[in-house]
Amino acid sequence: MPSRKLTAALMAATILTGALMGATTAQAETLRLLTWGSYAPEEVVKLFEEKYPDIDVEVTFSNNEEMIAKLRATGGAGYDLAQPSHDRIYAAQLEYNIYKPMDLSKIDTSVMQSKLLDGVKANTTIDGEVYSVPHQWGTSGLMADKTKAPDVKGWGDLCDPKYAGKTSMRLKRTILLGTAFAMGEDPFAAYADLDKYQAILDKVVDKLIACKDNIKTYWKGGDDLSALILSGEVIASETWDSTAYRLYNQNPNIVFVPPETGALAWIDTFTLPRKGKADDAAYKWINFVLQPEIVKLMSASTGSAAAVKGSKELLPDDKKAAFAAAFSDEDIANLQFFANIPPGVEDMEGKALEKIKAATGG
Repeated sequence: MPSRKLTAALMAATILTGALMGATTAQAETLRLLTWGSYAPEEVVKLFEEKYPDIDVEVTFSNNEEMIAKLRATGGAGYDLAQPSHDRIYAAQLEYNIYKPMDLSKIDTSVMQSKLLDGVKANTTIDGEVYSVPHQWGTSGLMADKTKAPDVKGWGDLCDPKYAGKTSMRLKRTILLGTAFAMGEDPFAAYADLDKYQAILDKVVDKLIACKDNIKTYWKGGDDLSALILSGEVIASETWDSTAYRLYNQNPNIVFVPPETGALAWIDTFTLPRKGKADDAAYKWINFVLQPEIVKLMSASTGSAAAVKGSKELLPDDKKAAFAAAFSDEDIANLQFFANIPPGVEDMEGKALEKIKAATGG
């Protein structure tokens, strides 16, 4: 009997201990991030979990299309913080109801660049509620070897006869938009009238087909373009700023050129999925990664600038000089933010690009 009592007591103690451990584990909150590759580097996650030991961070890497698809499939469940680009929120929310408004009082927006914060708020406000704030940003524009193409200033210069056979571009929607701006149009304003936008696209298609003899080749990826520029086969091209930054470190004559009509700017955001369960943890993550010492680590991982004041000084050394060579304060004030994409526009742009490809072999 005594041994049986002891055994029973030990079993009870074991069960109680297990229950208490289970309760402790249950109290630990999980922050489920749906974000871009490199936007949750291990070092940053570790530092966050050290500061908030009651929060575990679970990361799923994705892209704009996949983020929307995942959240659409679940009605906004499964994740607590997502990072879609600023032009992929408004329409997705209206159509699928996958996000929820943000409580800006829980975010230190005073550290953010007002131009970028205002741009995101303007694109993601629905019925007076703001759905996103900015995190990382970058642009599309031009790249030129200034020793060979010193006068490149705008999208239209890629078609300047004096650079015949020495320029390049990628046949994606960016070049359609940039060419429209170069022709004096505002494609984003025309989104409200798709007939007008189609008329703009028709003019852009004609312009880019006529430009085909100026183009050495149509690049497909950043590595292709880098090889073309470094070899001197191409002296000016449409590009992502990040590609130009990398090449600047190999040849400081190769610089990113914000077009005179404004570089096209994307901003990756912080956005709350509608059925997320860890809002407080999400707000803690947002404020945490906007701290200067964490911004440095994040930008070293992403290669992009954060949407905080003084972000140029917080870039890794190999990007800082390239950024300074590219952007003045006036260039940043002149950014053209990608506008919300209404239904039908991507199909229209796809057909325009197909016409150009068919006529140029691009």
